[in-house]
Amino acid sequence: MKSKAKILYVEDDEVLSFVTKDNLELNQFEVHHCLDGKSALKAFREGGFDLCLLDVMLPEMDGFTLAKEIRSRNKEIPLLFLTAKSLKEDRISGLQIGADDYITKPFSIEELILKIEIFLKRKYISSTSEIYENYAIGKFTLEPANLLLKGGDEQKKLTQKEADLLQLLIEQKNQIVKRSMILERLWGENDYFMGRSMDVFISRLRKYLKSDTSVNLENIHGVGFRLNEQ
Repeated sequence: MKSKAKILYVEDDEVLSFVTKDNLELNQFEVHHCLDGKSALKAFREGGFDLCLLDVMLPEMDGFTLAKEIRSRNKEIPLLFLTAKSLKEDRISGLQIGADDYITKPFSIEELILKIEIFLKRKYISSTSEIYENYAIGKFTLEPANLLLKGGDEQKKLTQKEADLLQLLIEQKNQIVKRSMILERLWGENDYFMGRSMDVFISRLRKYLKSDTSVNLENIHGVGFRLNEQ
């Protein structure tokens, strides 16, 4: 990328945020740090961010509420949650709101940077590709470059993770796609909690596709999923 990626980082732990911000800046990211949700939303409204990194427990406005506000204004920006390792429900709640992924505390800087780079790379490729294949399933057309799912007179703005998952399933339509393969390709690892996250995204896609009865996203218990088109 020609210029530094700009990150909105929201964390009220001053010691942790100082160390994290410093390391991110050493890795050539521009970081705007906020200590509370309200100031973060104000900063976001001023624009110019490439990715949001949000803690869940924040003063003034919690991370979930902040994420909802961000998603209502921008469906495309990668949104990563920082969650306490013991609060597993936070991960699911964040994904249901529209987060793309999460990282659990305590985390390594290397792991955080890797996840940030993955999502920034996807965002950059999507925004710069001149030729980008569209995908059809039933009455729907998926436009990965624009993160759009179109069906009849309606269209749905997708998050990057939703678009990636739907594209993978359409590419393998009428075939079983193993859970392990999806997790390793899109989440980077195959474990129980990543699997729970994936199930949230599967539920969202079912909701988006339900208006077309010729399309069925089937759960093959213990194995994976199959996107059927009659």
